[in-house]
Amino acid sequence: MELPHTAIEPGNSALLRYKGYDRIMGNISWLLIALVALDMKLMPPGHASLFFLAALCVLLFIYNLNARYGVFSQRYGQFKTFVDLMVFLAFIVSVCWYTGRITSPFMSLIYLILMAASLTQGRRITYLMAILAIASYVLLASEEFREVYAFLSHILELFPFMLIAHLGAMLAGEAESARNEVERLSLTDEVTGLNNMRNFFLLSDVQEKLAKRHQRPFAICMIDADGLKEINDRYGHFAGTELIRQVARTITAHIRSSDICARYGGDEFVIMFNENGKQDAAAAVERIVAGMAAAPFHFENISLSATLSAGLAGYPEDGDDVRTVMANADEAMYVSKRSGKSRLTLFGGTMYHNSFGKRDKEP
Repeated sequence: MELPHTAIEPGNSALLRYKGYDRIMGNISWLLIALVALDMKLMPPGHASLFFLAALCVLLFIYNLNARYGVFSQRYGQFKTFVDLMVFLAFIVSVCWYTGRITSPFMSLIYLILMAASLTQGRRITYLMAILAIASYVLLASEEFREVYAFLSHILELFPFMLIAHLGAMLAGEAESARNEVERLSLTDEVTGLNNMRNFFLLSDVQEKLAKRHQRPFAICMIDADGLKEINDRYGHFAGTELIRQVARTITAHIRSSDICARYGGDEFVIMFNENGKQDAAAAVERIVAGMAAAPFHFENISLSATLSAGLAGYPEDGDDVRTVMANADEAMYVSKRSGKSRLTLFGGTMYHNSFGKRDKEP
């Protein structure tokens, strides 16, 4: 079951991944330069290709310095990796042109480009790179295509390009799906689909910094399901799990997409209302509490009902950081528990609780 308001990837994962790709691309650049320099060393002095190969190495050297240490050094992403691959392909094809064309010892490096594209660029770009590789091969073998037999034999040699591109794209797709699933599991609660606390603190830390920078309020609500133990004892733990899911559904139905909700643990939940003060968020929390009390849920053809106890605290009046505000909201939630349950309590010097719209002073 998928619920709205689930975990949002902080963005660091993709950045770190492409930062790693960027480092690998830099190493490939130095390797290509070293291989061509070694081949030049083995050529006889005065060879006609020496000047052109040296010029290609210098150009790749300058590009790599700028890409890794210059103005583009911190611009990690898919597009930069794509540009790297295009530069490598052009370099390899140019080197092959001056070192034997299709018989060049560097010809097999085109397969490296295709595999790198499949792992970093996705299926469409990989197929595009395969088409460019085939076009490069046709260009290098243009003189060989004059005879019919040679033409057919070279056509057969083109199939490995497409096969590697296709297999690489399929494997990359599976790897990307597995990576996304691992990231999702690391950021979400598997029972409810909401954020787990690790992701909650990642997201709330960003909102806390924004609130302090722009002097904006936020509110944090702690919610606990009343009677989970009784339901577990009477109907079993699967019924208790369904209760937890029902609480998650009720919460997500009454909060905004910009609010951050997480399962705190067991039957307890936490909500961060961004750019809303405590008083403004209270109406939404009251709807959650009232909605849970008014909407029974079903388990194995049995209609079950439960209520919620909630506590609400706000920044900056109830704390100067997320954890302090959370602790005060938790304290207010336990006041709701002691005051009869199925109600919201606002944290303050004198606690107030609200049971379905009637606000009473806490004795």
